[in-house]
Order: sequence, then C-alpha cells, then structure tokens
Amino acid sequence: MDQDILTAAECEDLRCLAGLIIPTSAKYDVPGADDDRIVSDIVGSIALDLDHVRSALGTLRALAGGSFAALDATRRAEVAAKLRADGGTPVRVLTRIILLCYYRDDRVMLSLGLEVRPPFPKGHVVEQGDWSLLDPVRARKPFWRPVS
Repeated sequence: MDQDILTAAECEDLRCLAGLIIPTSAKYDVPGADDDRIVSDIVGSIALDLDHVRSALGTLRALAGGSFAALDATRRAEVAAKLRADGGTPVRVLTRIILLCYYRDDRVMLSLGLEVRPPFPKGHVVEQGDWSLLDPVRARKPFWRPVS
C-alpha cells in the first residue's frame, strides 16, 4: 500500500471497514474487500477523493473512540452502522471506491461469470436501437446561447 497517501492507522481502519462492507464469501469463493490486493487497489484509487476519504476515516475513528481496527467484531459492526447512517458524502465516496475496486478484481469478475478484461479496446456488441426516437430532440430549437 502507498503509505504516502494514508497513514498506517488509516490503512488498517480502511481494511477493517472494507471487510465489513464486503466480507469474504466461501459460498462464491471470493475474497472480501479487505483482501491485500483489493485494499492496495483501493488505496491507489483514492487520490482524487483523498479529502473525502480522510474525512470518512476521521469520522470512523471518532465514532470508534480511537482505532476502529482494534475494536471487537460486535463494536466494529455498531460503529460501522453509525458511520453509514451519519457519514454523509465522505462515506458514500469511500464506499463507492471500495465497491469499484472490489468489482474490478479478477477473482470477483470470474465468480460473476465475466471475462477478465477491460471493456475496451475489444469492446462489446451493442444492439442498435430506434434512432427515430431522437427526432423530437433534433427538431427542437436550440436553447443555448451561441458562443461569440
């Protein structure tokens, strides 16, 4: 993990929270979001949202009264539920990052029956729709101001 982005304590709290959001599943043979590779991807993906992530982790730490990772499982679940209820935008941003990184992991994609590859450049076939549905939009008078 990139220790320049988050402190070691923040990384451990993030790992524990990610594992609560998406736990390991033996039934589907997939790791939890607290898996080393997934957490590394999460930490590497937060640069643009660092302020929100730090805010969410700070709120998590405040609700935990210190290290979230050091709490027992029952107390962790209580604190995480409170964070989810009261965390606002920073928690939604952090959750989005965790989900995006989790669902792009090769092992998770395979468990979903998806081919492990990016959507492009190979691309996907998209069925052609009825382009005439756009005719009313094309016929509408422009509603924007022209640029001089």
